[in-house]
Amino acid sequence: MHVVVVGCGRVGATIAKRLASGGSDVVVVDRRPEAFTRLGAGFPGRTISGVGFDRDVLSEAGVTPDSAVLAVTSGDNSNILIARVARETFKVHKVVARIYDPNRASIYERLGIPTVASVAWTSARAIREVLPDTVAADWLDPTSAYALVERRVPAAAAGHRVDELDAAGLRVVLITRAGTAQLPTASTLLQQDDVVHVIAAAADVDGPGRVEHLLAHLGDHG
Repeated sequence: MHVVVVGCGRVGATIAKRLASGGSDVVVVDRRPEAFTRLGAGFPGRTISGVGFDRDVLSEAGVTPDSAVLAVTSGDNSNILIARVARETFKVHKVVARIYDPNRASIYERLGIPTVASVAWTSARAIREVLPDTVAADWLDPTSAYALVERRVPAAAAGHRVDELDAAGLRVVLITRAGTAQLPTASTLLQQDDVVHVIAAAADVDGPGRVEHLLAHLGDHG
C-alpha cells in the first residue's frame, strides 16, 4: 500500500517506520527537513519537505484515491486541511487525522474521517485504520481464549442487525457512530463507517482478514 504520512514528530515517525517495515510504500512529508532524522538512517521510504495541505506537495508524494493519508502534525487546523484536501481533491478513501480538540474530532468522525488523539495509542490506532489486518488484538482475556478488536463497518454490512454478527461468532460490545459511543442491542442496525468493538475467539482474530471477511459476508450467515 502507498501511504503518505504528513508530520514527522514522534507519532508520525513511529507510524512511518512501522508501515515501512511491513512492506508499505511510505512517503513522509514535513515542513522541517530536520524532522526526518527521527526516521533513522535506514528508513526505506521517501521524504518531502513541504506543507502537507499543499496540493502540489501531495501530488509529488504520489497521492491517489488508493493511497492512505495520515495527517499527524502537531496542529489541528493543519491536520483538518490535509484530511479535507486528501478526501475532497484527491478522493482518497483512507484518511486519518490527528485531532486534539474532542469537539472537532466528533465533527470529522461524522464526515467519515477517522480521528486519533494525542495519547499513547495514537500510532497503533492510526495504523489500524489503514491496515486493519496487521494489528494485534486490543485486549486478550487472561486465558488468551478471547480477544477484543476494533473494526470499521464496510458498506456490505450496512443494514444488518447486530445479532447477525453474533450468529457469525462475533459479539459486538460497543458501537461508535458519528463520534458517539453506544451499547448495541440485538436489533441495532449497523451503518457504514460505524466503529464496532468486537469480542471473538482469539483464534478467529489471530490472522489477516477473518473479522473483515465476516463483516463483508453477513448475508451469507444464518
